[in-house]
Amino acid sequence: MWFKNLQIYRLTAPWIMTTDALELALSAQIFQPCANTELFSTGWSSPRDNGRLVHAVGGQLLLQLSTEKKLLPAKVINQVAKERAAEVEEQQGFRPGRKQLKEIKEQVADELLPRAFSVQSATRVWIDPVNGWLVVDAATPSRADDIFKMLLKSLETLPFASLRTQRSALSAMTDWLAADEAPSGFTVDQDTELRASGSGKATVRYVRHTLEVEDITRHISSGKQCTRLAMTWNDRVSFVLTESLAIKRITPLDVLKENAAEIGNEDERFDADFILMASELARLMSSLVDALGGYEQAKAA
Repeated sequence: MWFKNLQIYRLTAPWIMTTDALELALSAQIFQPCANTELFSTGWSSPRDNGRLVHAVGGQLLLQLSTEKKLLPAKVINQVAKERAAEVEEQQGFRPGRKQLKEIKEQVADELLPRAFSVQSATRVWIDPVNGWLVVDAATPSRADDIFKMLLKSLETLPFASLRTQRSALSAMTDWLAADEAPSGFTVDQDTELRASGSGKATVRYVRHTLEVEDITRHISSGKQCTRLAMTWNDRVSFVLTESLAIKRITPLDVLKENAAEIGNEDERFDADFILMASELARLMSSLVDALGGYEQAKAA
C-alpha cells in the first residue's frame, strides 16, 4: 500500500468537497479498456476493486488513475505494409505512389490494432485535506501532469500548487553534505549524486558507499552540487530526496512493518496501512519543509 515515490503538491485552499461529491465528479471519467480501434485509454478506477472511485479512511482520500496502452511497434506496421505494397504492385503493374503507400500503412495499422498487446498501469493519488497535501505516487512529474489533466476534467476547480520552500533542496543537500551534518530528525545514508553545473555536467554517484567527508568536500569545492541524497527520517522511513523536491524509493522501516503485520483482515490491514502511511508521510514532509526553511512566501503582486 505504501507509495514508492512522491510528487508533492500543496492544497492552496481548504478541501470542502464531500466524498460523495468527489465520487460523482470522477465517475464522468471512469476507466474503460481500449476498444478494438483505440491505442490508448485512461480514466479513474477503484483503488480497492470494490466499485468505489474514492477510498476514504480517517479523513484521508485515495484515488487511482488507470491507463491502458496497446503496443503496436512501427517496425511491425512497416514490415506488413511493405509486404502489402508488394502485392499491390504485382496486381496493378506499377509501384504504389506516396499517397497510396500512406493509405496502405494506415489500413495495416487498423487491421493489426485489435490484435495488439495491451499494457495496463495504475497510479494512485493521495489527498490529505487535514494537512493540506496532494501527493501522486509517480516517479516523474509528467505522470503527475497526466493526473492533474484528468482531475481538471473531472472537477471544476482544483486548488493546488507545487511544493515550494525557502531553501532549495539543491542548496540544502549540498550544505548538509559539506557540513557532514543532517538536519534535526534526519540521518544521511549511503547513496548520493553530485553534479557540476557547467556545460559538461560532470556527475559523481555513490551507491551503498560510505560518504567520506574529504571526498565529498573535494567534489563540492570543484563546483558540484548534490542533486539526490538518501536519508532516513526518525529511524522510521528511508527515502531519496531529489533537487526537484520529489521523494523517491520510500521504504518504511521495521518498526512500522511490525505494527502493520499485527492486523489479520485484509481490508482492515489495507486501511490501517493507508492511515499509517498518511500519518508518517505527512509528518515526514512537514519535517522536511522545516529543514528547508519553511514554505516559500508568496510574492506580492
